[in-house]
Amino acid sequence: MAAAPDRVHLKLTVNGEAQPVSFAPYKTLLEVLREDLGLTGTKHGCELGECGACTVLVDGAPVLSCLTLALECEGRRIETIEGLARGTELHPLQAAFADLGGSQCGYCTPGVIMTAKALLDGNLNVSREEIKAETAGNLCRCTGYLQIAEAIERAASELRGEGK
Repeated sequence: MAAAPDRVHLKLTVNGEAQPVSFAPYKTLLEVLREDLGLTGTKHGCELGECGACTVLVDGAPVLSCLTLALECEGRRIETIEGLARGTELHPLQAAFADLGGSQCGYCTPGVIMTAKALLDGNLNVSREEIKAETAGNLCRCTGYLQIAEAIERAASELRGEGK
């Protein structure tokens, strides 16, 4: 029986750019993003898939990067919080979170924003109940969730062209 390789070499498409990377085959997507690609916006939380702090988008769908092997992501489109802003212009979700206090300590914020982005990419006319249901896997210890829902609603409004 052949031994498993010590390192795998592949290209991951992260935030629209092909990234050659070499890593141990057992590493999670979270570990590769943070440790090998230097994208530290995605947070280590519980590392058990229960808090949502590590949420990124893979092919447009929210995934818990702490439970996803990086090997599984070759040939797929990965989006992280670092890929949302366009130069110095924040994504409407980022701006709304900043304006409305949707983040306090900020630890959960990247995961919540990425979850919300997937939601709004599919439906800009979301209800408060849909927002609550879709973000239920993202735990926050600081805001009490009201500001998070309000920020997502504002971003949806802006993305619909209704302004602030």
